[in-house]
Amino acid sequence: QVQLVESGGGLVQAGGSLRLSCAASGRSFSITTNTMGWFRQAPGKEREFVAAMRWVNSATYYADSVKGRFTISRDNVKNTLYLQMNSLKAEDTAVYYCAARAYYSGSDYYKDKVYNSWGQGTQVTVSS
Repeated sequence: QVQLVESGGGLVQAGGSLRLSCAASGRSFSITTNTMGWFRQAPGKEREFVAAMRWVNSATYYADSVKGRFTISRDNVKNTLYLQMNSLKAEDTAVYYCAARAYYSGSDYYKDKVYNSWGQGTQVTVSS
């Protein structure tokens, strides 16, 4: 059973930075064999894709709204995924979720239905 635990959320002023972490655990689970994603959901809105890292070549992908401001990365030893968020805007306010899908190499990494393991989420609030 896979466990994904997000942390690092909080309240920050516009223009500030936060780093989210997603600690992964579980029998035989490794972030190096999972395509990992970050999604977010704002109040009253659908969950949306933020960033992903493909397991096979560590390729990274970003939503247009965060490109150039957010960076997805991972620590293979700690089995932890990160999301560095800079130049935060009020519209980045949401609950952020970490997700995983083992050995996924398809092109639908931006679709939440692809992922079968999810964390509980961490709240990010950006004040303007």
